[in-house]
Amino acid sequence: MLVAPQSASADEIRIHDIQGKTRTSPLAGKQVTEVPGTVTAVRAFGSSRGFWVQDTRPDRDPATSEGIFVYTGSTTPALAVGDAVLVSGIVAEYYPGGANAGLQSITQLTKATWTVQSSGNALPAAFRLNASSIPNRYAPEADVEHGNIEGLELNPRSYALDRYESLEGMRVAVRNAPVTGATSEHKELWVTAEPRHNRTERGGVLYHSYRDPNPGRVKVASLIPYAERPFPVANVGDQLSGTTAGPLDYDNFGGYEIQATELGQLADKALKRETTRKQRADELAVATYNVENLSPKTPQAKFDRLAAALVHNLAGPDIVALEEVQDDNGPTNDGVVSADATLKKLTEAIVAAGGPAYQWRQIDPRDDQDGGQPGGNIRLAFLYNPERVSFTDIAGGDATTPVKVVKDGGKATLSASPGRIAPADEAWNNSRKPLVGQFSFRGKPIFVVANHWNSKGGDQGLDSRFQPPARPSETQRVAQAKAVNGFVKELLAADPRADVVVAGDLNDYAFSPALHALTEGKVLTDLVNTLPLDERYGYVFNGNSQTLDHMLTSRHLRKVDYDIVHINAEFADQASDHDPSVVRIKP
Repeated sequence: MLVAPQSASADEIRIHDIQGKTRTSPLAGKQVTEVPGTVTAVRAFGSSRGFWVQDTRPDRDPATSEGIFVYTGSTTPALAVGDAVLVSGIVAEYYPGGANAGLQSITQLTKATWTVQSSGNALPAAFRLNASSIPNRYAPEADVEHGNIEGLELNPRSYALDRYESLEGMRVAVRNAPVTGATSEHKELWVTAEPRHNRTERGGVLYHSYRDPNPGRVKVASLIPYAERPFPVANVGDQLSGTTAGPLDYDNFGGYEIQATELGQLADKALKRETTRKQRADELAVATYNVENLSPKTPQAKFDRLAAALVHNLAGPDIVALEEVQDDNGPTNDGVVSADATLKKLTEAIVAAGGPAYQWRQIDPRDDQDGGQPGGNIRLAFLYNPERVSFTDIAGGDATTPVKVVKDGGKATLSASPGRIAPADEAWNNSRKPLVGQFSFRGKPIFVVANHWNSKGGDQGLDSRFQPPARPSETQRVAQAKAVNGFVKELLAADPRADVVVAGDLNDYAFSPALHALTEGKVLTDLVNTLPLDERYGYVFNGNSQTLDHMLTSRHLRKVDYDIVHINAEFADQASDHDPSVVRIKP
Protein backbone atom coordinates (compact mmCIF):
# COMPACT_ATOMS: atom_id res chain seq x y z
CA MET A 1 0.00 0.00 0.00
CA LEU A 2 1.37 3.41 -0.97
CA VAL A 3 1.45 5.99 1.77
CA ALA A 4 1.06 9.58 0.68
CA PRO A 5 3.77 11.89 2.00
CA GLN A 6 2.77 14.28 4.73
CA SER A 7 2.68 17.92 3.77
CA ALA A 8 4.05 20.98 5.46
CA SER A 9 2.56 24.44 5.31
CA ALA A 10 4.12 26.64 2.63
CA ASP A 11 3.75 29.64 4.94
CA GLU A 12 6.31 28.09 7.25
CA ILE A 13 8.73 26.43 4.87
CA ARG A 14 11.82 27.96 3.37
CA ILE A 15 14.97 26.17 2.24
CA HIS A 16 16.72 26.59 5.59
CA ASP A 17 13.75 24.89 7.24
CA ILE A 18 14.17 21.93 4.90
CA GLN A 19 17.92 21.70 5.46
CA GLY A 20 17.69 22.08 9.22
CA LYS A 21 20.54 22.16 11.70
CA THR A 22 21.79 18.60 11.14
CA ARG A 23 22.92 16.57 8.15
CA THR A 24 19.47 15.21 7.43
CA SER A 25 16.29 17.16 6.95
CA PRO A 26 13.69 17.36 9.74
CA LEU A 27 11.15 17.26 6.88
CA ALA A 28 12.47 14.15 5.13
CA GLY A 29 9.62 12.28 3.44
CA LYS A 30 7.25 15.25 3.59
CA GLN A 31 5.66 17.21 0.77
CA VAL A 32 6.53 20.90 0.71
CA THR A 33 4.86 23.48 -1.49
CA GLU A 34 5.87 26.77 -3.04
CA VAL A 35 9.29 27.01 -1.46
CA PRO A 36 10.86 30.26 -2.76
CA GLY A 37 14.33 30.69 -4.19
CA THR A 38 16.48 31.68 -7.15
CA VAL A 39 17.94 29.18 -9.59
CA THR A 40 21.74 29.30 -9.26
CA ALA A 41 22.74 26.43 -11.56
CA VAL A 42 21.30 23.76 -13.84
CA ARG A 43 22.71 20.29 -14.43
CA ALA A 44 21.66 19.52 -18.00
CA PHE A 45 23.48 16.22 -18.57
CA GLY A 46 23.69 12.71 -17.17
CA SER A 47 21.12 10.68 -15.28
CA SER A 48 21.03 13.00 -12.27
CA ARG A 49 19.77 16.20 -13.81
CA GLY A 50 18.14 19.04 -11.99
CA PHE A 51 18.82 22.48 -10.64
CA TRP A 52 20.02 24.23 -7.54
CA VAL A 53 17.89 26.88 -5.92
CA GLN A 54 18.93 29.25 -3.14
CA ASP A 55 16.96 31.51 -0.84
CA THR A 56 17.85 35.18 -1.20
CA ARG A 57 16.41 35.89 2.27
CA PRO A 58 18.59 33.74 4.53
CA ASP A 59 18.08 33.26 8.22
CA ARG A 60 20.81 34.18 10.70
CA ASP A 61 21.77 30.63 11.62
CA PRO A 62 25.13 29.58 10.08
CA ALA A 63 24.22 25.91 10.57
CA THR A 64 21.30 25.96 8.13
CA SER A 65 22.00 25.87 4.42
CA GLU A 66 20.06 28.21 2.16
CA GLY A 67 20.51 26.08 -0.97
CA ILE A 68 19.09 22.77 -2.19
CA PHE A 69 19.22 20.53 -5.25
CA VAL A 70 15.99 19.76 -7.08
CA TYR A 71 16.30 16.36 -8.76
CA THR A 72 14.61 15.87 -12.15
CA GLY A 73 16.07 12.48 -13.16
CA SER A 74 17.03 12.21 -16.83
CA THR A 75 14.93 15.25 -17.81
CA THR A 76 16.62 18.62 -18.22
CA PRO A 77 14.55 21.26 -16.45
CA ALA A 78 13.38 24.16 -18.60
CA LEU A 79 14.87 26.79 -16.36
CA ALA A 80 17.57 29.42 -16.54
CA VAL A 81 20.02 30.68 -13.97
CA GLY A 82 18.48 33.74 -12.33
CA ASP A 83 14.91 32.50 -12.47
CA ALA A 84 12.99 33.19 -9.26
CA VAL A 85 10.85 30.13 -8.61
CA LEU A 86 8.38 28.56 -6.24
CA VAL A 87 9.18 24.86 -5.94
CA SER A 88 7.01 22.06 -4.61
CA GLY A 89 8.16 18.50 -4.04
CA ILE A 90 9.02 15.72 -1.63
CA VAL A 91 12.00 16.17 0.69
CA ALA A 92 14.40 13.24 0.31
CA GLU A 93 17.82 12.17 1.52
CA TYR A 94 20.00 10.68 -1.20
CA TYR A 95 23.02 8.60 -0.20
CA PRO A 96 25.63 8.43 -3.00
CA GLY A 97 26.66 4.82 -3.46
CA GLY A 98 23.75 3.66 -1.27
CA ALA A 99 23.19 3.97 2.47
CA ASN A 100 25.61 1.12 3.20
CA ALA A 101 28.53 2.94 1.59
CA GLY A 102 28.89 5.05 4.73
CA LEU A 103 28.86 8.40 2.95
CA GLN A 104 26.90 11.48 3.84
CA SER A 105 23.51 12.18 2.33
CA ILE A 106 22.35 14.98 0.06
CA THR A 107 19.11 16.68 1.05
CA GLN A 108 17.10 17.29 -2.09
CA LEU A 109 13.62 17.77 -3.52
CA THR A 110 12.17 15.05 -5.75
CA LYS A 111 8.99 14.69 -7.82
CA ALA A 112 9.13 18.44 -8.08
CA THR A 113 6.99 21.02 -9.82
CA TRP A 114 7.67 24.72 -10.01
CA THR A 115 6.49 28.05 -11.28
CA VAL A 116 8.72 30.86 -12.51
CA GLN A 117 7.90 34.21 -10.98
CA SER A 118 10.56 36.31 -12.73
CA SER A 119 13.79 35.92 -14.69
CA GLY A 120 17.21 37.54 -14.83
CA ASN A 121 17.51 38.01 -11.08
CA ALA A 122 20.86 38.58 -9.41
CA LEU A 123 22.34 35.54 -7.69
CA PRO A 124 23.16 35.48 -4.00
CA ALA A 125 26.80 36.13 -3.25
CA ALA A 126 28.96 33.02 -3.09
CA PHE A 127 30.33 32.02 0.30
CA ARG A 128 34.11 32.35 0.24
CA LEU A 129 36.01 29.18 1.14
CA ASN A 130 39.40 30.13 2.58
CA ALA A 131 41.67 29.59 5.56
CA SER A 132 39.54 31.88 7.71
CA SER A 133 36.21 30.22 6.95
CA ILE A 134 37.31 26.57 7.12
CA PRO A 135 38.08 25.26 10.62
CA ASN A 136 41.30 23.33 11.20
CA ARG A 137 39.47 20.52 12.98
CA TYR A 138 38.04 18.18 10.38
CA ALA A 139 35.04 16.42 11.91
CA PRO A 140 33.19 15.88 15.18
CA GLU A 141 33.22 12.44 16.76
CA ALA A 142 30.22 10.26 16.09
CA ASP A 143 27.17 10.19 18.32
CA VAL A 144 27.68 7.12 20.53
CA GLU A 145 24.00 6.22 20.40
CA HIS A 146 23.72 6.27 16.60
CA GLY A 147 27.31 5.59 15.59
CA ASN A 148 27.49 8.48 13.13
CA ILE A 149 27.45 12.27 12.98
CA GLU A 150 24.08 12.71 11.27
CA GLY A 151 22.17 13.53 14.41
CA LEU A 152 24.66 16.08 15.70
CA GLU A 153 23.81 19.75 15.34
CA LEU A 154 26.17 21.32 12.83
CA ASN A 155 28.96 23.44 14.24
CA PRO A 156 30.42 25.11 11.14
CA ARG A 157 32.78 27.33 13.11
CA SER A 158 34.47 24.33 14.73
CA TYR A 159 34.59 21.53 12.11
CA ALA A 160 35.39 21.58 8.41
CA LEU A 161 32.87 18.87 7.51
CA ASP A 162 30.19 20.80 9.37
CA ARG A 163 31.14 23.96 7.49
CA TYR A 164 30.78 22.20 4.15
CA GLU A 165 27.51 20.55 5.15
CA SER A 166 26.10 23.90 6.29
CA LEU A 167 26.74 25.13 2.74
CA GLU A 168 25.26 22.12 0.92
CA GLY A 169 23.55 23.35 -2.25
CA MET A 170 24.67 26.95 -1.75
CA ARG A 171 26.93 28.99 -3.98
CA VAL A 172 30.53 28.85 -2.77
CA ALA A 173 33.75 30.20 -4.24
CA VAL A 174 37.51 29.77 -4.09
CA ARG A 175 39.97 32.31 -5.40
CA ASN A 176 43.39 31.65 -6.91
CA ALA A 177 43.08 28.06 -5.79
CA PRO A 178 46.15 25.79 -5.99
CA VAL A 179 45.51 22.46 -7.72
CA THR A 180 46.30 19.55 -5.39
CA GLY A 181 44.87 16.70 -7.48
CA ALA A 182 45.40 16.58 -11.24
CA THR A 183 42.53 16.54 -13.74
CA SER A 184 41.04 13.06 -13.99
CA GLU A 185 39.49 11.26 -16.94
CA HIS A 186 36.12 12.30 -15.49
CA LYS A 187 37.01 15.98 -15.92
CA GLU A 188 37.40 16.75 -12.25
CA LEU A 189 40.29 18.12 -10.22
CA TRP A 190 41.07 19.00 -6.62
CA VAL A 191 42.07 22.34 -5.15
CA THR A 192 42.80 23.60 -1.69
CA ALA A 193 41.17 26.63 -0.15
CA GLU A 194 44.01 26.79 2.40
CA PRO A 195 47.12 27.61 0.33
CA ARG A 196 49.53 27.48 3.28
CA HIS A 197 48.37 24.26 4.90
CA ASN A 198 50.66 21.18 4.66
CA ARG A 199 51.97 22.06 1.22
CA THR A 200 54.44 19.73 -0.51
CA GLU A 201 57.57 20.97 -2.20
CA ARG A 202 55.86 20.58 -5.60
CA GLY A 203 52.56 22.23 -4.75
CA GLY A 204 50.27 19.52 -3.36
CA VAL A 205 49.04 19.02 0.17
CA LEU A 206 50.59 16.30 2.31
CA TYR A 207 48.49 13.73 4.16
CA HIS A 208 50.73 12.84 7.08
CA SER A 209 48.35 12.16 9.96
CA TYR A 210 44.90 10.68 10.51
CA ARG A 211 44.22 13.75 12.62
CA ASP A 212 44.65 16.16 9.72
CA PRO A 213 43.12 15.13 6.38
CA ASN A 214 43.71 18.65 5.01
CA PRO A 215 40.28 20.23 5.50
CA GLY A 216 40.73 22.82 2.75
CA ARG A 217 40.56 20.20 -0.02
CA VAL A 218 37.53 20.46 -2.31
CA LYS A 219 36.82 18.90 -5.69
CA VAL A 220 35.91 20.96 -8.76
CA ALA A 221 33.69 19.84 -11.63
CA SER A 222 32.08 22.03 -14.28
CA LEU A 223 28.51 22.72 -15.33
CA ILE A 224 29.72 24.87 -18.22
CA PRO A 225 29.31 23.02 -21.55
CA TYR A 226 32.71 21.66 -22.56
CA ALA A 227 32.26 22.99 -26.11
CA GLU A 228 31.90 26.46 -24.63
CA ARG A 229 34.66 26.12 -22.03
CA PRO A 230 36.92 23.04 -22.16
CA PHE A 231 37.71 21.70 -18.72
CA PRO A 232 41.27 22.64 -17.74
CA VAL A 233 43.91 19.91 -17.93
CA ALA A 234 45.81 20.67 -14.76
CA ASN A 235 48.68 19.13 -12.81
CA VAL A 236 49.39 19.41 -9.12
CA GLY A 237 50.90 22.80 -8.39
CA ASP A 238 48.96 24.58 -11.12
CA GLN A 239 46.40 27.19 -10.12
CA LEU A 240 42.84 28.12 -10.97
CA SER A 241 43.41 31.87 -11.07
CA GLY A 242 40.59 34.21 -10.33
CA THR A 243 37.26 32.93 -9.05
CA THR A 244 35.85 29.43 -9.28
CA ALA A 245 32.26 29.36 -8.04
CA GLY A 246 29.11 27.28 -8.08
CA PRO A 247 26.82 25.28 -5.81
CA LEU A 248 28.45 22.92 -3.32
CA ASP A 249 27.55 19.30 -4.06
CA TYR A 250 28.63 15.94 -2.64
CA ASP A 251 29.44 12.75 -4.53
CA ASN A 252 30.56 9.19 -3.85
CA PHE A 253 33.97 9.62 -5.46
CA GLY A 254 35.36 12.33 -3.29
CA GLY A 255 32.97 14.15 -1.04
CA TYR A 256 32.28 17.87 -1.34
CA GLU A 257 32.52 19.29 -4.83
CA ILE A 258 32.03 22.70 -6.42
CA GLN A 259 29.77 22.35 -9.46
CA ALA A 260 31.34 25.29 -11.19
CA THR A 261 29.28 27.80 -13.11
CA GLU A 262 32.30 30.09 -13.06
CA LEU A 263 35.71 28.54 -13.62
CA GLY A 264 39.04 30.17 -12.92
CA GLN A 265 41.70 30.39 -15.59
CA LEU A 266 44.38 27.71 -15.54
CA ALA A 267 47.77 29.06 -14.53
CA ASP A 268 50.24 26.41 -15.69
CA LYS A 269 53.16 26.24 -13.27
CA ALA A 270 55.09 23.92 -15.63
CA LEU A 271 55.54 21.01 -13.25
CA LYS A 272 58.44 18.84 -14.42
CA ARG A 273 58.87 15.09 -14.18
CA GLU A 274 61.81 14.26 -11.97
CA THR A 275 64.97 12.36 -12.85
CA THR A 276 67.11 10.66 -10.24
CA ARG A 277 70.89 10.37 -10.40
CA LYS A 278 72.78 7.37 -11.72
CA GLN A 279 74.11 4.94 -9.11
CA ARG A 280 77.88 4.91 -8.67
CA ALA A 281 79.94 1.81 -9.39
CA ASP A 282 79.95 0.73 -5.75
CA GLU A 283 76.25 1.45 -5.19
CA LEU A 284 73.44 -1.04 -5.78
CA ALA A 285 70.28 0.68 -7.02
CA VAL A 286 67.01 -1.05 -6.10
CA ALA A 287 63.72 0.41 -7.33
CA THR A 288 60.03 -0.34 -6.90
CA TYR A 289 57.33 0.50 -9.44
CA ASN A 290 53.62 -0.31 -9.58
CA VAL A 291 53.01 -0.65 -13.32
CA GLU A 292 49.20 -0.74 -12.94
CA ASN A 293 47.73 -3.84 -14.57
CA LEU A 294 50.38 -4.33 -17.24
CA SER A 295 49.72 -7.08 -19.78
CA PRO A 296 50.38 -7.74 -23.49
CA LYS A 297 46.95 -6.20 -24.13
CA THR A 298 48.21 -2.90 -22.72
CA PRO A 299 48.90 -0.37 -25.50
CA GLN A 300 52.51 -0.31 -26.66
CA ALA A 301 52.68 3.37 -25.76
CA LYS A 302 52.44 2.51 -22.07
CA PHE A 303 55.23 -0.07 -22.34
CA ASP A 304 57.34 2.58 -24.04
CA ARG A 305 56.63 5.15 -21.32
CA LEU A 306 57.39 2.71 -18.52
CA ALA A 307 60.61 1.72 -20.27
CA ALA A 308 61.68 5.33 -20.81
CA ALA A 309 61.02 6.07 -17.13
CA LEU A 310 63.13 3.12 -15.99
CA VAL A 311 65.98 4.03 -18.32
CA HIS A 312 66.00 7.81 -17.99
CA ASN A 313 64.02 8.99 -14.95
CA LEU A 314 65.24 6.13 -12.73
CA ALA A 315 68.68 5.94 -14.38
CA GLY A 316 68.59 2.18 -15.00
CA PRO A 317 68.27 0.58 -11.55
CA ASP A 318 70.11 -2.68 -10.95
CA ILE A 319 67.04 -4.38 -9.47
CA VAL A 320 63.40 -3.42 -9.95
CA ALA A 321 60.54 -4.82 -7.88
CA LEU A 322 57.45 -4.61 -10.08
CA GLU A 323 53.87 -4.69 -8.85
CA GLU A 324 50.70 -5.37 -10.87
CA VAL A 325 52.29 -7.47 -13.62
CA GLN A 326 49.37 -9.32 -15.21
CA ASP A 327 49.41 -12.67 -16.96
CA ASP A 328 49.95 -13.20 -20.67
CA ASN A 329 46.39 -12.40 -21.73
CA GLY A 330 45.56 -9.80 -19.11
CA PRO A 331 41.97 -9.65 -17.82
CA THR A 332 40.77 -12.59 -19.93
CA ASN A 333 39.65 -15.03 -17.27
CA ASP A 334 40.59 -18.40 -18.77
CA GLY A 335 43.11 -20.01 -16.42
CA VAL A 336 46.28 -18.55 -17.96
CA VAL A 337 48.77 -17.59 -15.23
CA SER A 338 52.14 -17.22 -17.01
CA ALA A 339 53.50 -13.67 -17.37
CA ASP A 340 56.51 -14.32 -19.60
CA ALA A 341 54.94 -12.48 -22.53
CA THR A 342 54.23 -9.44 -20.35
CA LEU A 343 57.77 -9.28 -19.01
CA LYS A 344 59.32 -9.98 -22.41
CA LYS A 345 57.41 -7.07 -23.91
CA LEU A 346 58.52 -4.76 -21.10
CA THR A 347 62.19 -5.76 -21.18
CA GLU A 348 62.27 -5.40 -24.97
CA ALA A 349 60.87 -1.90 -24.66
CA ILE A 350 63.60 -1.10 -22.10
CA VAL A 351 66.33 -2.22 -24.50
CA ALA A 352 64.69 -0.18 -27.28
CA ALA A 353 64.81 2.85 -24.97
CA GLY A 354 68.55 2.40 -24.52
CA GLY A 355 68.44 0.54 -21.22
CA PRO A 356 70.02 -2.68 -19.98
CA ALA A 357 68.96 -6.14 -21.10
CA TYR A 358 67.10 -6.94 -17.91
CA GLN A 359 66.37 -10.52 -16.93
CA TRP A 360 63.45 -11.40 -14.71
CA ARG A 361 62.39 -13.73 -11.96
CA GLN A 362 58.85 -14.30 -10.69
CA ILE A 363 56.48 -17.04 -9.57
CA ASP A 364 53.18 -17.72 -11.31
CA PRO A 365 50.29 -17.46 -8.82
CA ARG A 366 47.43 -19.89 -8.63
CA ASP A 367 44.60 -18.78 -10.88
CA ASP A 368 42.42 -16.00 -9.40
CA GLN A 369 43.91 -16.34 -5.90
CA ASP A 370 45.88 -13.12 -5.58
CA GLY A 371 43.21 -10.45 -6.01
CA GLY A 372 43.25 -7.64 -8.51
CA GLN A 373 41.36 -7.54 -11.79
CA PRO A 374 39.50 -10.85 -12.33
CA GLY A 375 41.47 -13.02 -14.76
CA GLY A 376 44.49 -10.72 -14.60
CA ASN A 377 46.47 -12.72 -12.04
CA ILE A 378 48.59 -9.75 -10.99
CA ARG A 379 51.84 -10.67 -9.33
CA LEU A 380 55.20 -9.35 -8.22
CA ALA A 381 58.28 -9.71 -10.37
CA PHE A 382 61.97 -8.82 -10.26
CA LEU A 383 63.90 -7.27 -13.11
CA TYR A 384 67.66 -7.27 -12.70
CA ASN A 385 70.62 -6.15 -14.77
CA PRO A 386 72.98 -9.15 -15.12
CA GLU A 387 75.84 -6.80 -16.01
CA ARG A 388 75.69 -5.37 -12.50
CA VAL A 389 74.07 -7.95 -10.24
CA SER A 390 73.46 -11.68 -10.29
CA PHE A 391 70.44 -13.63 -9.14
CA THR A 392 71.01 -16.58 -6.85
CA ASP A 393 68.69 -19.24 -8.24
CA ILE A 394 67.65 -21.82 -5.67
CA ALA A 395 65.11 -24.38 -6.88
CA GLY A 396 61.87 -25.10 -5.06
CA GLY A 397 59.92 -21.87 -5.20
CA ASP A 398 56.32 -22.12 -6.39
CA ALA A 399 52.90 -20.62 -5.70
CA THR A 400 52.19 -22.68 -2.58
CA THR A 401 55.56 -23.59 -1.02
CA PRO A 402 56.70 -21.15 1.70
CA VAL A 403 60.25 -19.89 1.47
CA LYS A 404 62.37 -20.57 4.56
CA VAL A 405 65.53 -19.00 5.96
CA VAL A 406 68.49 -21.37 6.01
CA LYS A 407 71.62 -20.79 8.07
CA ASP A 408 74.71 -21.86 6.18
CA GLY A 409 78.16 -21.36 7.69
CA GLY A 410 77.09 -18.39 9.79
CA LYS A 411 75.35 -16.73 6.85
CA ALA A 412 71.72 -16.57 5.83
CA THR A 413 70.40 -18.06 2.63
CA LEU A 414 67.00 -19.15 1.34
CA SER A 415 65.34 -22.50 0.85
CA ALA A 416 64.15 -21.22 -2.54
CA SER A 417 64.96 -18.17 -4.63
CA PRO A 418 62.66 -16.78 -5.81
CA GLY A 419 60.23 -17.83 -3.11
CA ARG A 420 56.97 -16.65 -1.55
CA ILE A 421 56.43 -15.80 2.10
CA ALA A 422 53.84 -18.03 3.82
CA PRO A 423 51.51 -18.27 0.81
CA ALA A 424 48.99 -20.40 2.72
CA ASP A 425 48.72 -17.92 5.60
CA GLU A 426 45.27 -16.31 5.69
CA ALA A 427 47.00 -12.93 5.79
CA TRP A 428 47.47 -13.35 2.04
CA ASN A 429 43.92 -14.43 1.18
CA ASN A 430 42.93 -12.82 -2.12
CA SER A 431 46.14 -10.79 -1.99
CA ARG A 432 49.59 -10.87 -3.51
CA LYS A 433 52.10 -13.05 -1.71
CA PRO A 434 55.49 -11.37 -1.12
CA LEU A 435 58.24 -12.44 -3.51
CA VAL A 436 61.70 -12.94 -2.01
CA GLY A 437 64.83 -13.02 -4.11
CA GLN A 438 68.48 -13.52 -3.20
CA PHE A 439 70.90 -11.44 -5.25
CA SER A 440 74.65 -11.00 -5.25
CA PHE A 441 76.35 -7.64 -5.74
CA ARG A 442 80.13 -7.48 -5.80
CA GLY A 443 80.23 -10.84 -4.06
CA LYS A 444 77.84 -9.87 -1.24
CA PRO A 445 74.36 -11.36 -0.83
CA ILE A 446 71.34 -9.02 -0.89
CA PHE A 447 67.82 -10.15 0.02
CA VAL A 448 64.98 -8.25 -1.62
CA VAL A 449 61.36 -8.72 -0.56
CA ALA A 450 58.81 -7.39 -3.07
CA ASN A 451 55.32 -6.61 -1.76
CA HIS A 452 51.87 -5.59 -2.88
CA TRP A 453 49.56 -5.63 0.13
CA ASN A 454 45.76 -5.60 0.13
CA SER A 455 44.00 -2.43 -0.90
CA LYS A 456 41.89 -0.06 1.18
CA GLY A 457 38.68 -1.31 -0.42
CA GLY A 458 35.82 -1.31 2.09
CA ASP A 459 37.26 1.43 4.29
CA GLN A 460 35.06 4.40 5.10
CA GLY A 461 36.04 7.66 3.40
CA LEU A 462 37.59 10.63 5.15
CA ASP A 463 34.32 12.49 4.61
CA SER A 464 32.15 9.61 5.86
CA ARG A 465 29.22 10.21 8.16
CA PHE A 466 31.01 7.79 10.48
CA GLN A 467 33.73 9.64 12.34
CA PRO A 468 36.41 8.68 12.82
CA PRO A 469 36.01 6.50 9.72
CA ALA A 470 36.54 2.77 10.11
CA ARG A 471 39.45 1.10 8.30
CA PRO A 472 38.54 -2.62 8.23
CA SER A 473 41.03 -3.38 5.46
CA GLU A 474 43.80 -2.40 7.86
CA THR A 475 43.42 -5.64 9.81
CA GLN A 476 44.72 -7.70 6.91
CA ARG A 477 47.61 -5.34 6.20
CA VAL A 478 48.72 -5.52 9.83
CA ALA A 479 48.72 -9.31 9.55
CA GLN A 480 50.72 -9.05 6.33
CA ALA A 481 53.16 -6.68 7.99
CA LYS A 482 53.69 -9.08 10.86
CA ALA A 483 54.39 -11.92 8.43
CA VAL A 484 57.05 -9.92 6.55
CA ASN A 485 58.50 -8.57 9.80
CA GLY A 486 58.78 -12.13 11.11
CA PHE A 487 60.55 -13.27 7.96
CA VAL A 488 63.07 -10.43 8.19
CA LYS A 489 63.68 -11.30 11.84
CA GLU A 490 64.44 -14.88 10.77
CA LEU A 491 66.99 -13.59 8.25
CA LEU A 492 68.61 -11.41 10.89
CA ALA A 493 68.60 -14.21 13.43
CA ALA A 494 70.56 -16.32 10.95
CA ASP A 495 72.87 -13.40 10.12
CA PRO A 496 72.57 -10.11 12.06
CA ARG A 497 74.51 -8.38 9.28
CA ALA A 498 72.20 -9.56 6.48
CA ASP A 499 71.41 -6.87 3.95
CA VAL A 500 67.66 -6.76 3.34
CA VAL A 501 65.52 -4.44 1.23
CA VAL A 502 61.74 -4.60 1.63
CA ALA A 503 59.97 -2.73 -1.14
CA GLY A 504 56.64 -2.30 -2.86
CA ASP A 505 53.12 -0.98 -2.77
CA LEU A 506 52.11 -1.53 0.84
CA ASN A 507 48.83 0.38 0.41
CA ASP A 508 49.32 2.16 3.71
CA TYR A 509 50.91 5.19 5.29
CA ALA A 510 54.14 5.63 7.20
CA PHE A 511 52.10 6.54 10.29
CA SER A 512 49.76 3.53 9.99
CA PRO A 513 49.57 0.52 12.32
CA ALA A 514 50.68 -1.68 9.40
CA LEU A 515 53.97 0.17 8.96
CA HIS A 516 54.51 0.19 12.71
CA ALA A 517 54.05 -3.59 12.67
CA LEU A 518 56.43 -3.98 9.74
CA THR A 519 59.22 -2.07 11.50
CA GLU A 520 58.55 -3.59 14.95
CA GLY A 521 61.75 -4.33 16.82
CA LYS A 522 63.59 -1.75 14.67
CA VAL A 523 64.56 -4.49 12.24
CA LEU A 524 63.70 -2.22 9.30
CA THR A 525 63.91 1.50 8.61
CA ASP A 526 61.12 3.01 6.52
CA LEU A 527 63.13 5.28 4.26
CA VAL A 528 60.28 7.67 3.55
CA ASN A 529 60.77 8.96 7.09
CA THR A 530 64.32 9.99 6.22
CA LEU A 531 63.07 12.51 3.66
CA PRO A 532 62.04 16.08 4.44
CA LEU A 533 58.38 16.08 5.45
CA ASP A 534 57.19 17.88 2.32
CA GLU A 535 58.74 15.19 0.08
CA ARG A 536 57.10 12.16 1.70
CA TYR A 537 54.62 11.10 -0.95
CA GLY A 538 54.34 9.15 -4.19
CA TYR A 539 50.60 8.88 -4.73
CA VAL A 540 47.76 11.40 -4.90
CA PHE A 541 44.21 10.50 -3.91
CA ASN A 542 41.31 12.92 -3.55
CA GLY A 543 43.71 15.84 -3.54
CA ASN A 544 45.94 14.39 -0.83
CA SER A 545 49.59 13.62 -1.57
CA GLN A 546 50.44 10.49 0.40
CA THR A 547 52.76 7.51 0.72
CA LEU A 548 51.56 4.03 -0.24
CA ASP A 549 54.78 2.72 -1.78
CA HIS A 550 57.67 2.13 0.59
CA MET A 551 61.27 1.02 0.65
CA LEU A 552 62.76 -0.25 3.90
CA THR A 553 66.25 -1.45 4.74
CA SER A 554 67.73 -3.63 7.47
CA ARG A 555 69.94 -2.05 10.11
CA HIS A 556 73.26 -3.16 8.57
CA LEU A 557 72.55 -0.98 5.53
CA ARG A 558 73.57 2.42 6.83
CA LYS A 559 74.82 4.07 3.64
CA VAL A 560 71.60 4.61 1.74
CA ASP A 561 70.36 7.28 -0.64
CA TYR A 562 66.60 7.20 -1.16
CA ASP A 563 64.53 9.06 -3.73
CA ILE A 564 60.85 9.09 -4.69
CA VAL A 565 60.87 10.01 -8.36
CA HIS A 566 57.79 12.10 -9.12
CA ILE A 567 56.76 11.28 -12.70
CA ASN A 568 53.13 10.14 -12.49
CA ALA A 569 50.96 10.82 -9.47
CA GLU A 570 50.88 14.61 -9.77
CA PHE A 571 50.16 14.65 -13.50
CA ALA A 572 46.96 14.43 -15.53
CA ASP A 573 48.90 12.36 -18.07
CA GLN A 574 50.14 9.23 -16.29
CA ALA A 575 51.81 5.97 -17.24
CA SER A 576 50.78 4.66 -13.79
CA ASP A 577 48.98 6.17 -10.82
CA HIS A 578 52.05 5.53 -8.64
CA ASP A 579 55.43 7.22 -8.61
CA PRO A 580 58.41 4.84 -8.57
CA SER A 581 61.13 5.09 -5.97
CA VAL A 582 64.74 3.99 -5.76
CA VAL A 583 67.31 3.40 -3.06
CA ARG A 584 71.04 3.34 -3.69
CA ILE A 585 72.93 1.27 -1.13
CA LYS A 586 76.49 0.32 -0.37
CA PRO A 587 76.41 -3.24 1.03
